[in-house]
This record gives sequence, structure tokens and C-alpha cells, in this order.
Amino acid sequence: MITAAAVAIADRRTGRFGSSIYSGRPYATILRNFAALRTSNAFVFFTGFVEPVIFLLAFGYGVGSLVGTIDVAGQQVPYAAYLAPALLASSAMNGAIIDSTFNVFFKMHFMKLYHAMMSTSLGALDVALGEIGWAMLRGGTYAVGFMVVAAVFGLLTSWWSLLMIPAAVLVAFAFASVGMTLTSYMKSFQQLNWVQFWILPMFLFSGTFFPITAYPEWLQAIITVTPLWQAIAMMRGLALGMFDLGLLVHVLYFAVFVVVGLTLTTRRLNALFLR
Repeated sequence: MITAAAVAIADRRTGRFGSSIYSGRPYATILRNFAALRTSNAFVFFTGFVEPVIFLLAFGYGVGSLVGTIDVAGQQVPYAAYLAPALLASSAMNGAIIDSTFNVFFKMHFMKLYHAMMSTSLGALDVALGEIGWAMLRGGTYAVGFMVVAAVFGLLTSWWSLLMIPAAVLVAFAFASVGMTLTSYMKSFQQLNWVQFWILPMFLFSGTFFPITAYPEWLQAIITVTPLWQAIAMMRGLALGMFDLGLLVHVLYFAVFVVVGLTLTTRRLNALFLR
């Protein structure tokens, strides 16, 4: 019965554009991850948003009591409210990166999961979309959890703040797309340390805790092209209801990341498992 179903799916794909890489069933990968979540690592999954909450309490209210307010585009914002959107962006990034690097590496090199998947009716794009979609769900879950905490502390300054949730999903999509591409080129767990090598400086220098105007102009120029700064700037704009051309630039920035990452990931999976 299973073989007959696979043959039927393959017949429906025959002659269609992109049929060699896509069967229209990325949800199969997501369902597999959900089944694994229920049986093994649910606790690890749902505690992922704890770290930004700790940062919010320690810095937003500890350091915040010393800082007072921060000027954002002419608006005086309490330090905790200034920090919250940045931590939300970081939370979405971290959730997506963890899934698309460490978890993907284990599935690729130890479980041999993708080789098995692509021996079925699933194509490379199905696998890529499924894994990236799962990373998006993780990033979105962290965003919702953190938003609830921020609301409890009265840090959501307007109803526009709710737009930070779909924005967090977009950020997770972009980071997961690129993260999975990079992971496909790694040969050992030690190489994954390079991911943290770049993530930590982005977290510290991308305006998470204070405006980047504190840096020299040449360093500001470098920071503004990094993905986390783009994410933080987008989140702060949405939190404060500031809709301008800059917001569109941020969205397009991540849209390009998504397209490039998804394309490269699909090609890489094809090269690795359909030789």
C-alpha cells in the first residue's frame, strides 16, 4: 500500500515544473519532527525562550533602573521596552539557528535521515521547506512566549507590537534557510562552533543593549548590514508603530535571505543525496 501511494505521487509529479525536487509534501517532514518532539525533546524545545526572559529581567530592570530611558527616533522609551524587541529578534534567530545547524547536522550525518527521505517520493525542496518550516515554528513559538512575558510586564507600547510575531517568523525563516545551507557543508560537530563564533558578536554588537551610535561610524556601517541588526531595527520599528521606508528595506532584506538560502539548500541536498 505504501509503495502504491509513492508510485501514485510520483506519477502525479511527472512532467510538472520542478517535479524533480518538489512533490508538494513538505508537511511530511514537519509531521516527522512533531512526532519526535512529542516523544523525546519537548522540554528542550519549550525552554528555548527562557534565556531572553532572563536577559530581560537582569538587564531590562537591573541595568534599566540605572539607565532610565533611551531615545529612539525622537521617542523616549523605557530601557526595558527598548530591550524587549531586540531580545525577541534574538530569540527568533537562536531558535531557528539551533534547529537548522545542530539538529540538521545530527539528522544528516548520524541519523542519515535525509538520505532516507529523498529515497521516497519527497524531493530536496520538500525536505528543505519542511526543516526550515519547523525552524520557523520554533522561532514563532519563542516569539509568542516572549510576547506574553513582555505583555505581562507592560512592555508592549501599542497594538502594532503584535506585528512582531509574523516579523519573528520571517526572521526565523531567513536564519533557518541560510543556517541549513551552511550546515550542509560542515563535516564535523567542531565546525559548528563557527556558528556561535559569529552569533555571539552579532548579539552583543547589533544594538541589542544600546544604540550603535556609541560606535565609530565605520563600525556602524558594518553593523547595519548584519542580519541581526536588521531584525532588531525591524522589531523596534513595529513595537513603536514607526512605519517608513526603512521597514520595507528590512522586510526585503530578509526576503532575499530566504530566497537565496532556500535555493542553495535545495541544490546542496540534491548534490549530497541524489548523486
